[in-house]
Amino acid sequence: MEGDVRDGDLLDDVFGEREFDGVIHFAGLKSVGESSTRPLDYYSVNVGGSVTLFQAMDRHAVDTLLFSSSATVYGEPDVLPVPEMAPTRRPATPYGRTKLMVEEVLGDLGHSDPQRKIGVLRYFNPVGAHPSGLIGEDPTDEPNNLMPYIARVASERLPCLPVFGADYDTPDGTGVRDFIHVVDLARGHVAALGYLAARGGLHVWNLGTGRGTSVLEMVAAFERVSGVPVPYEVVDRRPGDVAISFADPAKAETELGWKATLGIERMCADTWRWQQRAVTLD
Repeated sequence: MEGDVRDGDLLDDVFGEREFDGVIHFAGLKSVGESSTRPLDYYSVNVGGSVTLFQAMDRHAVDTLLFSSSATVYGEPDVLPVPEMAPTRRPATPYGRTKLMVEEVLGDLGHSDPQRKIGVLRYFNPVGAHPSGLIGEDPTDEPNNLMPYIARVASERLPCLPVFGADYDTPDGTGVRDFIHVVDLARGHVAALGYLAARGGLHVWNLGTGRGTSVLEMVAAFERVSGVPVPYEVVDRRPGDVAISFADPAKAETELGWKATLGIERMCADTWRWQQRAVTLD
């Protein structure tokens, strides 16, 4: 059913017409940069929509929830790799602050009723596409994330990739992130649902590979896989970007039996397969 997560009447219809074992909450706005120019939209959808959803779940006695959170809740990390016990602090962007606010709401919900089954998944940087080439990311506007932008440039749908800053304290000066294949990410959700089915309470897991890859390393990997050049231009840093962030995923491996297995060349190959198909469909 299609609709707005802020629409309580619609959510009552959804929950009233079907029976659910639980909810995986993906509904939100996700552009770090855009959130600084549209903060009210981000607070309305990401925070207001989440509260409306949680209220509907209460009305219909659905007590299992997986929430799509973000590594941005850690802000500028003090320790690398970043463990779940690392302090959350005021993130640098409205997007990150909305994720942290929803986590705080869920913390209060979990405290109010220990029988609730709540999982918070802190994604690092999901990229890639389904290996079939049938499911992928093809933004209608200019992409806000690295991998779809690289794919657009490689397919000559955009002229040049902007690299936001090359003066960070990193090996090549560009930002370093923990990129995780979306298929590994999906498997993490399945594992977390299985864990929650057996126990109540509030649980937090990082979903990442535990390895950092710079922007230019990702560009080079994409060029190797696709066999086409990806021209880029270094521009000013974006407000709110941190230099380095990568996960300590040990807790997810220990508790969920989950571990990311797909590397950056596979992420690039699956993205390129999807992008070529998307260009053909256009």
